Amino acid sequence: MAEDAQVEDQPSGFAAISLARNASSKPEVDQCFNAAVAAGATAIKSPQKVFWGGYSGYIADPDGHLWEFAFNPYFVFDEQGNLALPD
Repeated sequence: MAEDAQVEDQPSGFAAISLARNASSKPEVDQCFNAAVAAGATAIKSPQKVFWGGYSGYIADPDGHLWEFAFNPYFVFDEQGNLALPD
């Protein structure tokens, strides 16, 4: 995960966990990322195409926790906008 977020894997600085917000489009990823940065988050990795076929970026919140904003073109959302997992 450190490699994907483009941060150094340090025993004292990277918890190997992030929180993620799945978006329904690339523009929504950009919107969430920009809003977080405008609210005081630190941009870590600008949204971009990623190896698994999606689009994502990372910010760090004021406590240093990583958040990923991601669009997965293979995910399906229901009528309420919730991620619909396969049965």
